[in-house]
Amino acid sequence: MSAERLLVVEDEAHLSEVISDNLRLEGWRVDVVADGATALAAIRADRPDLVLLDVMLPRMDGFAVCDALRKDGNDVPILFLTARASADDRVRGLSLGGDDYLSKPFELKELILRVRAILRRTEWFRAPSPAGDTLQLGAARVDFRTQRAQVGEHSYELSPKETMILRCLAERPGEVVSRADILDRVWGYDAFPTSRTVDNFIVRLRRILEADPREPRYIHTVRGSGYRLTP
Repeated sequence: MSAERLLVVEDEAHLSEVISDNLRLEGWRVDVVADGATALAAIRADRPDLVLLDVMLPRMDGFAVCDALRKDGNDVPILFLTARASADDRVRGLSLGGDDYLSKPFELKELILRVRAILRRTEWFRAPSPAGDTLQLGAARVDFRTQRAQVGEHSYELSPKETMILRCLAERPGEVVSRADILDRVWGYDAFPTSRTVDNFIVRLRRILEADPREPRYIHTVRGSGYRLTP
């Protein structure tokens, strides 16, 4: 199997060279572009295995690139690299569909570890699930492959993160899965500033899958611990 192909989107030439050279030393194939509009076109034309995306870019910033891709239905993994390190920027980037967020300046060793972690999570998500390809919760049927939920006559498109959370729970039916375990499996624990972020995704999943989201029958909160799926 050929090495994964990474796309580095960075307008600072020296930093771009350092990052790409070190990624190649790890055995990955690496392409480099220097602005957001070119990056968006390149990803649409030939989807890489991972995008390392700066936020402050000419022509089109990284947040806009990520937002456009997710609206396309493109779930390419995205690791934001940026000097904008505030919690609000981090939450915004990840809420748009980013997979991780690394603030500049950073250690190259940490960058490599995060790239490996994202690729490992992506491999898990694309591999066949021991829970099967579908999950039946009463009238709701979730297809992990197409990332869609069918509830009666209504069809819903799930985000990759929502699908990952459901799969994480489905692979441990009846067990309590902590928020930390979900974050580690779906994002990598350090991606969000608080483990409570998982709750927002659970709320939306309940609205789609539960007949009464306020009295869930399938996705239960275990106070102080996490969540339990009861198929």
